[in-house]
Amino acid sequence: MATHVGTGTAHGARRTGAAGSGWLVFAAVLMIFGGFMAVFAGIAAIADDEVFVTTRDYVFAFDLTSWGWIHLILGAVIALAGFALFSGATWARVVGVVLAGLSMLANFLWLPYAPFWAVVLITVGAFVIWALCRAPSPT
Repeated sequence: MATHVGTGTAHGARRTGAAGSGWLVFAAVLMIFGGFMAVFAGIAAIADDEVFVTTRDYVFAFDLTSWGWIHLILGAVIALAGFALFSGATWARVVGVVLAGLSMLANFLWLPYAPFWAVVLITVGAFVIWALCRAPSPT
């Protein structure tokens, strides 16, 4: 069994697949983090409406409890999709991009309730989309 210089594997074969891609792991970890944070924000909004201060006369004025449920459900689905990304499947990447986009939209509408946190989660969503589109395709 010959090992080629610089490769560390037999016959020069590479062992990195799409699931082992650094970009895919980065996106998965960010999705899990963003999903859990959305779940916590949803729980806080459902449990106690007084946690968040609402802005008056905002164009997208919705009931805070409804937003809590939206964030709770969306966050749980995002975290599950983040775990699915570790499989390296193409469908998980497509679902990840779609859910990250929905998360960015939901957090944009969440701006009057938690502006700093909404901007942080919008940024996380942008990084997830970038990392998922940057990761090598599974071949």
